[in-house]
Amino acid sequence: MQKYIIKRLLLIPFTLFGILLINFAIIQLAPGGPVEYMLAQYKGINTSATGNIHSGQPNLNEQKYQGAKGVPDDLVKELEKQFGFDKPVHERFIKMIKDYATFDFGKSYYKNKTVLELIKERLPVSISLGLWSTLIIYLIAIPLGIKKAKKDGEQFDIITSTIIFTGSAIPVFLFAVLLIVLFAGGTYFQLFPLKGLTSDNWETFTLWHKITDYFWHITLPVICLVIGGLASLTMLTKNSFLDELSKQYVLTARAKGLSENRILYHHVFRNAMMIVIAGIPALLMKILFTGSLLIEIIFSLNGMGLLGYEAIMTRDYPIVFGTLYIFALLGLILKLISDLTYSLVDPRVNFEKI
Repeated sequence: MQKYIIKRLLLIPFTLFGILLINFAIIQLAPGGPVEYMLAQYKGINTSATGNIHSGQPNLNEQKYQGAKGVPDDLVKELEKQFGFDKPVHERFIKMIKDYATFDFGKSYYKNKTVLELIKERLPVSISLGLWSTLIIYLIAIPLGIKKAKKDGEQFDIITSTIIFTGSAIPVFLFAVLLIVLFAGGTYFQLFPLKGLTSDNWETFTLWHKITDYFWHITLPVICLVIGGLASLTMLTKNSFLDELSKQYVLTARAKGLSENRILYHHVFRNAMMIVIAGIPALLMKILFTGSLLIEIIFSLNGMGLLGYEAIMTRDYPIVFGTLYIFALLGLILKLISDLTYSLVDPRVNFEKI
């Protein structure tokens, strides 16, 4: 196992290099950019349409930047220097790789803060959503999956399957909008706040008031994430237990006269839960890096998803590549932890030959 860990750790830098190289190349080919964004603002043009503001016979700057027509050349050159586009592409990429190796992600183009400062501000929000969602999903899905396995094919199994699959079939953003309409003052009830993770005057609250205010704000976003991730884990738990219940050692235990509960919780539980427990890092990674993006946008939560979305919309490349780097690094580490967890819960799993 030690060799496998070393091999995986050594592959991380090369994987990160490949991810950054591919995305850097895509960015160079994609229309728009920070210079075009600033030119559009300078000319009072809608920044969402910077890909289609070029017209007429272009000069040299207009060939490089859409929307440069009618803009002084000195201003264009100043913007190039400000954003680092006065240097060749390969020099910019090499500098980025060197800086990222020391976790120097530079400074945001527009927020007057370094990317690391912004990540430190926003990461706790995303982690908070991911951890609470994962915990609640496991607390619900595991007992529910076990009971569905015990009552396989019965009315309880059919009804619960219908409910959880219906819930998972509804897109997360639609479910979020539905909750806002029903419970956040959209049309009916004003039971929960519409945005943010805490109230504006949170710092003045007592400790108990801070805790209740935090959970009051996080309830609806977490419900959305739980609904989206509940079905897969419930069915995984159910199928894992059904697979174990059909094995020979269970038949032998029944022949010896052991009760169903003793067989289930003393013999089957440990074996069936191996794959479920080992999937915790992968589920956390899925919720943290994919599921929370729309939720953060809809509920105006200042997390990593919203930060990345805002950066893409404003062409804030230091944030785009900084968050990409952090997401990729954490994803690779969580994947390694997931593999190690499989090996710990099931000694039969051996990654040495991989």
